[in-house]
Amino acid sequence: MKYSVYVVELDKQVWTDRKKFREMNPQFRGMKECLYVGMTSTTPKERFLKHKQGYRSKKGYKISSSYVEKYGKFLRPSLYNTYNPQSKSEAIEMEKSLAEYLKKQGYAVWWN
Repeated sequence: MKYSVYVVELDKQVWTDRKKFREMNPQFRGMKECLYVGMTSTTPKERFLKHKQGYRSKKGYKISSSYVEKYGKFLRPSLYNTYNPQSKSEAIEMEKSLAEYLKKQGYAVWWN
């Protein structure tokens, strides 16, 4: 099975509304965007739509990010397309590496 990492641009209101988001991004100076980085076994587009719908598993567990559900604007393929597709283990590592890289570039980033 192939996996992908993806990046969603978040509305900057997330910065005002979510204390945890601010705490995770002390480097953020407001010049660039707020982002969410994730990984998926579906396409990034399908996963984004599931986030926006507040997707739940068959057992009723919420498996969408509330950050993307409430604040997600659109996918940013220019920030992730070159990394896909990959194995699950590669995607797990890339999710963290990509998030850390984007933070160093001045973005505010959330990932799990």
